[in-house]
Amino acid sequence: MTDTTAAIQRWLDEHRISEIECLTSDMSGQSRGKIVPRHKYDPAFGLRLPEAVFAMTVTGEYPEKDFTAVADPDMRLLPDASTICLVPWAKEPTAQIIHDCVTFDGQPVDLSPRNVLKRILALYAAEGWQPVIAPEMEFYLVQVEADEDIPLKPPTGRTKRSEPGMQSFSIESVDEYGDVFDVMYDWCEAQGIQLDTLVHEMGTAQMEINLDHGEALSRADQVVRFKRTVREVAIRNHMYATFMAKPMQGQPGSAMHLHQSVIDLATGGNLFSRPDGEASDHFLHFIGGLQAFLPAATAFFAPYVNSYRRLSRFTSAPINLSWGHDNRTCGLRVPRSGPEARRIENRLAGVDANPYLVFAASLACGYLGMKQRIRPDDPLTGSAYEKPHQLPRHLDEAVEKLEACEPLAELFGSHFIQTYRAIKDVEYREYFDVISPWERRHLLLHV
Repeated sequence: MTDTTAAIQRWLDEHRISEIECLTSDMSGQSRGKIVPRHKYDPAFGLRLPEAVFAMTVTGEYPEKDFTAVADPDMRLLPDASTICLVPWAKEPTAQIIHDCVTFDGQPVDLSPRNVLKRILALYAAEGWQPVIAPEMEFYLVQVEADEDIPLKPPTGRTKRSEPGMQSFSIESVDEYGDVFDVMYDWCEAQGIQLDTLVHEMGTAQMEINLDHGEALSRADQVVRFKRTVREVAIRNHMYATFMAKPMQGQPGSAMHLHQSVIDLATGGNLFSRPDGEASDHFLHFIGGLQAFLPAATAFFAPYVNSYRRLSRFTSAPINLSWGHDNRTCGLRVPRSGPEARRIENRLAGVDANPYLVFAASLACGYLGMKQRIRPDDPLTGSAYEKPHQLPRHLDEAVEKLEACEPLAELFGSHFIQTYRAIKDVEYREYFDVISPWERRHLLLHV
């Protein structure tokens, strides 16, 4: 028995676990896997799961072409012992463990989003670098509505009234949903999810939660768990929590802003700062890489048709990749900080995106910038909303740019890029088949 296997068995014994949720994230960021009785779970072997889960669309369909073997083979799921924790809402003592996916000869499955992030982090480790990530996640609380054709509405809080309008940074408006957030904090603490700030965002019943900064893989794991936790708490309070990028007409979209810095492991210092405290060349090259490659990576940051409703002018979301100091109109913002905390905030991603792929893509673009010594343009002091669009305007354009970008294909693997493109093609075609209420209202009898 290995040390890892023994540690998992001890933890399961100490917590008197009766069953285990064995999880891995698919392309959309949803948790797939199996629930296994404790006496059937072998941490040394893990369990089996079809590799085809990574070729599945968000609607459960598959591309016509096979991107996994035609025999639909299994892969092995091996537990990451650092991710084991309780499922705080389960009635019986239940553990959840995030698993890594490998072939039966021990090779990482190249279609696993978690493995993709680990692949990018290995590039940093080879340079003696370690990325530091702090994600900010926005989401809406909405009324329960089973009919998909009815627009979403804000929920009622403790006063039995819905918010009258946008209440940015309102403490009283957050207090309306105190029962939700009290339980959310307790459940997140039980899972080791390191929450920082809670604020009311611009939208009606729109909230933002920040995670503490830390190592990239663990933060991506925590984002996946956080989204699942908030949905569960909301349902138990007779409302929904939605992480759609643009769930309601006339309301701001929901982002997953990403604060990034890099530690030089040789010195322990921030790679983005020189010894004299000024910005380093690595800092500028990282921004240059983001500017050069984020247009091709947009399909990871805006993965659905709905995502592009958020990326429009004057909606507090970026439309280009200008950068500036403490300038929230820019796609790339540099917050005010001391040299040790110098970082870059990538404001492109929607909260609907898969965190493993968002982190991997942003770090890959920055890595390419540092390796190729790409210089950014000058920082912007005015409004970036006045500047031209630089990003794809819809999903179809985004996946075309992604497939054509050889540097990203080399880092992510061409098989992964081709599979992701095929999945997004299917999702786009499915959306295109749906006739919207706008079309029926304005075209049915008038054209």
